[in-house]
Amino acid sequence: MSTVIVITGASSGFGALAARALADSGNTVYAGMRETAGRNASQVRAAADYAAEHGVDLRAIEMDVNSQGSVDAAIAGIETEHGRVDVLIHNAGHMVTGPTEAFTPEQLAALYDVNVLSTQRVNRAVLPGMRHRGQGLVLWVSSTSVKGGTPPYLGPYFAAKAGMDSLAVSYAAELARWGVETTIVVPGSFTSGTNHFAHAGRPADTAVEAEYETKYAGLMEQVAGKLAALAPEGADASMVSDEIARIVALPAGERPFRVHVDPADDGSEAVSEAADRVRREFLARVGLADLLTAQG
Repeated sequence: MSTVIVITGASSGFGALAARALADSGNTVYAGMRETAGRNASQVRAAADYAAEHGVDLRAIEMDVNSQGSVDAAIAGIETEHGRVDVLIHNAGHMVTGPTEAFTPEQLAALYDVNVLSTQRVNRAVLPGMRHRGQGLVLWVSSTSVKGGTPPYLGPYFAAKAGMDSLAVSYAAELARWGVETTIVVPGSFTSGTNHFAHAGRPADTAVEAEYETKYAGLMEQVAGKLAALAPEGADASMVSDEIARIVALPAGERPFRVHVDPADDGSEAVSEAADRVRREFLARVGLADLLTAQG
């Protein structure tokens, strides 16, 4: 019986690569994406072509993570066919670049919606089944920006990813007694194999943005160039998808709480190790050490 996996934001980047890597491993993979009959119709065809060519079970499915109705319908259809979702991968996200002041509050709210609130919508659809079966894996695709060295002009995105990461940490303890595992995969900055920078949003307040250009002209180009230079030769987004597939394949109870895939090494791993150690020690001090591992 194959493992049934749902991955959000799987039209491109980490999501599309992970969906294919997981399907190659013999899993049944639902690649969630929005506008499957419109903007992403070509990605639906690409997934179907890949499945046919490689003889794997990879299925694109309509799932707009900004719509609870869309999420509920997608998960209900999967559970009707298979009776379960074994693995949920939170990958959907969107990046913006520019001076933080130039973004409107509405833009920040929209960014938090897709990067943070989307995970809550999908969790509320998937977790009841996992909890009632007493097993499952929730894997969150975080970012080294949460705790690593962070350049400016990416503030709204960094804040949203930090919110998602904090939610993941809290969920881990709350799901442990239900037998549901948590893994947080933390990618660094990959300039090859993703569309993050190419598809990044821009500030709505162009007047403020122009003011900042008088002091910070060319900053994003400088940052992008330096990040590319820091990455070792051959560093590609497939490193992240391969790590996701490796973790999913591990036996229940042996999956790590957090792993980093950061060729440029921005310092996030060192900070995360300290933060996760403090979390472990604190839960032990308050008599909740059992919440550190899922109970099968």
